[in-house]
Amino acid sequence: MADFLLEAFSEEIPARMQSAAIDELARRMETALKDARLSFSTIEKFVTPRRLAVRVSGLPMQQPDLSAERKGPKLGAPAAALEGFCRSVGLSVEQLEQRDIKGEVFYFAVVEQKGQPTKAALTGIVEAALRDFPWPKSMRWGAHAMSWVRPLKNICCLLEGEVVPVTFGHLTSNNITYGHRFLSGDAITLSHPREYEAALEKAHVIADAAKRKATILNFAEEAAKREGLALRRDERLLEEVTGLVEWPAVFTGGFEKEYLDLPPEVLVLEMRHHQKYFALEAGAGRVADRFLLVANMPASDGGKAIVHGNQRVLKARLEDGKFYWNQDRQTPLAEWAKKLEGMLFHAKLGSMAEKAARIQTLALEINHYVQADAAKVGRAAQLAKADLVTGMVGEFPELQGVMGRYYATAQGEDAEVADAIRDHYKPAGAEDDVPTSQVAICVSLADKLDSLVGLFAAGEKPTGSKDPFALRRAALGIIRVVLENGLRLSLMQILGRTLAAYPASVLEKSGQKKEPLLAELLAFFADRLKVMLKDQGIRHDVITAIVEQGGEDDLVRLVARAKALQDFLVTEDGANLLTAYKRASNIVAKEEKKDNATYNAAAQQSLLQQDEERALFEALAACRAAMEPALQAERYAEAMKAVAALRVPVDTFFDKVTVNADDAALRTNRLSLLSAIRSMLDAVASFEKIEG
Repeated sequence: MADFLLEAFSEEIPARMQSAAIDELARRMETALKDARLSFSTIEKFVTPRRLAVRVSGLPMQQPDLSAERKGPKLGAPAAALEGFCRSVGLSVEQLEQRDIKGEVFYFAVVEQKGQPTKAALTGIVEAALRDFPWPKSMRWGAHAMSWVRPLKNICCLLEGEVVPVTFGHLTSNNITYGHRFLSGDAITLSHPREYEAALEKAHVIADAAKRKATILNFAEEAAKREGLALRRDERLLEEVTGLVEWPAVFTGGFEKEYLDLPPEVLVLEMRHHQKYFALEAGAGRVADRFLLVANMPASDGGKAIVHGNQRVLKARLEDGKFYWNQDRQTPLAEWAKKLEGMLFHAKLGSMAEKAARIQTLALEINHYVQADAAKVGRAAQLAKADLVTGMVGEFPELQGVMGRYYATAQGEDAEVADAIRDHYKPAGAEDDVPTSQVAICVSLADKLDSLVGLFAAGEKPTGSKDPFALRRAALGIIRVVLENGLRLSLMQILGRTLAAYPASVLEKSGQKKEPLLAELLAFFADRLKVMLKDQGIRHDVITAIVEQGGEDDLVRLVARAKALQDFLVTEDGANLLTAYKRASNIVAKEEKKDNATYNAAAQQSLLQQDEERALFEALAACRAAMEPALQAERYAEAMKAVAALRVPVDTFFDKVTVNADDAALRTNRLSLLSAIRSMLDAVASFEKIEG
């Protein structure tokens, strides 16, 4: 078994592209090795700002031989057909075998393909892996018009102790790599792939991104501890700086305490957004006047010059933040809101001021279900988007809502109104909390519904993997706000009212009709709900069975029914009843098609002859009497218990009763009994949609 190393060494790769790039390189290598019939034990991934590398362990030195069979023409087929087959497999007629298949004789070719040395196979594999590599953005340079994210400088390609010959543009492979740009300028010659990490570490490069990340975090926590402070954890920033350095060093800097008067979110963003600094915290999570910066190498002066320069840059940034903070507060939010007329929401849907007006109307509509203070709802909706035109949010769009809350609080707005301005953007992602105050719930739902419905109406719907307006996230946000707050509302009704707030011209221009669009939106929500509930262990077919039953647009009730149905289906009674349903449904459907008739009429008690059909008739009546009020009262576990009582009489009916009796009236009556089983279970959900 052999080890193999491939390293593509280049100018600096943007940090945001590194993780996806190394995953793609490893994926390409894995797929190509499997296609080449080359087994392996592991693929290790290494990525730094200047290199992508994979090391494959456990490779055989030779491909296994391949024996393949191909079926040819029949004995006696035209000569041209036989000759063509022989040419395609590279054999003569005499080398073909003849085999009898169901009384007919066919020619067969058994082709033996000798496995080539792994080194030879790797040449094509590597060149294919590097060719047309899918960088988000790439550069072309040189006479060969090579394409890579940044100019590619070297390709190290080593199988055990031998260089695998690879050509890519003007580069040919070798057994050389390079250490840190400033700390180790000499080329490093590798005699074996297993030397890779240790050789680079001696040359001041930590090749393993996970190890480099852990090193940075450890250095940062130690530095914070020395200051008597705590590191403010920021996973995204940690990932980013890991992609910026090869030999990390962490230094501590500070800024004047006067800037602590700025909102902490502003301080943190000023540090991380422009400068990639980690914030430090004093007690109770308060941002301290100290920060950490990660450099690409140690400094002979302990980092004094680096820190001094960075402090000077940060001071300028904080001055900008202080200016916006003081300037923005001089204008009331209601005045800022008037300037939304000059901000476009969407070219087909008008200005942000028009959106704000729709949000206000819709939030008050939603409040009929929430029962918050209507005046607070109206005020929060009126001011929710005002901070978008402030200087601070113009500089830091990530602070939308956050700054609105600060400005509202500073201007004496009600605390619940101020919190709703901040929280109406929630949830911003799967890990984010949903708003829980009644006022914020109304504004949050109104904002998301307005965007979702409006953009659908304008024809800006998600297609495939493309969702430029994050409408899937908006739908998931709406679902989470409704479910996690137990909000009882008619989704279809709210969607209709949202659409009604837009001028009819929006639909006319996109060539859509109201009712089909609303149905499409409801289906869109159902799809998002399936995605969300899948993580909770609820099967997609169970959700489909509830949704496609029709008439259910109360998300809280829908999920409760789905959970109760799934709990029922995993029981023995549930599994057997599902089987019985499918059997009954198939029999009735088959006979209805054959007779060109329907058997939906109620079974007549006077025509029941056998005890088993009488028992089923009575069980159906008892089930209906217990199930219908339970469903009405949303006691779904109780409804499922009533349905479970059908199992024994249904099983016995199928065991003892002949449905297709000779007597036509008796046959019709028994088919009606089976139809009643189908309709009884369909009252719970569309059982035909359930798999199994």
